[in-house]
Amino acid sequence: MLENSLKELGFTEKEISVYLAVLENGKISPARIALLTNIKRPTVYSVGKELIKKGLITEDLDMHGGYFVSLPPENITSLLKKQEQDLLKKKKSAEIVISELKNIPQSKAYSVPRMRFIEEYNIKDFLYKQTPVWENSLKISGDTTWWGFQDHTFVESKDFHEWIEWYWSRAPQEFNLKLFSNESVIEEKMKEKHIDRRIIKFWGKDTKFTATYWILGEYVVFIMSKQRPYYLVEIHDAIYAENIREVFRNLWEVKMREGENPFTPLETVK
Repeated sequence: MLENSLKELGFTEKEISVYLAVLENGKISPARIALLTNIKRPTVYSVGKELIKKGLITEDLDMHGGYFVSLPPENITSLLKKQEQDLLKKKKSAEIVISELKNIPQSKAYSVPRMRFIEEYNIKDFLYKQTPVWENSLKISGDTTWWGFQDHTFVESKDFHEWIEWYWSRAPQEFNLKLFSNESVIEEKMKEKHIDRRIIKFWGKDTKFTATYWILGEYVVFIMSKQRPYYLVEIHDAIYAENIREVFRNLWEVKMREGENPFTPLETVK
């Protein structure tokens, strides 16, 4: 019962054994305590020093060696008062820390940007493998639209064309695509395949974009298919993706306000 109460006050098992041995004997050497408690003498000595620091026992050094001497058990009250004072100090420190932390600018979307470079011979496999990852990121972001720009050479490439047809034959219904493009002939053929969720707007023959960009949730994907070797760059950065997505979303809205309906067939480039 006594041992349990001392444990509740924060005493370790060794502290309890040494403390009770000192109290029971009034004055006792570390060697004697080691014999009574089966605790090694160096450990008894170090535990005793801790009890001295806490004000529960004292040390008597005489010509015959050192002894631990008991102090009134009421000193435990002083120990508790010290613990209470320490706790108050910690509470004040915690309040200061919390106040300072609240002043630190935070970004819920912040993450360390990650980039991957995919060479031509791996792009096709990468598209099939990474598509579910992009879909999941789109769902989490709350915007299930593929925003960006498509260079016409992407859809004209056989491998990429096959991937487009594969993807939109299985894509979840809530997903759609709104891309600008610098050509439209091949897209008219895509319309014949009834992939009506792929909405492409013709930007004009003089556009300077020469590669494909997708913004997919927290990802920005760049694909060079205009010249060999092809390559793909994937950037995983929520903040960067959010900003680029806003650019293309606003450009799309500008075109809509100009009266250009993206749901009508695109003009054929001659």
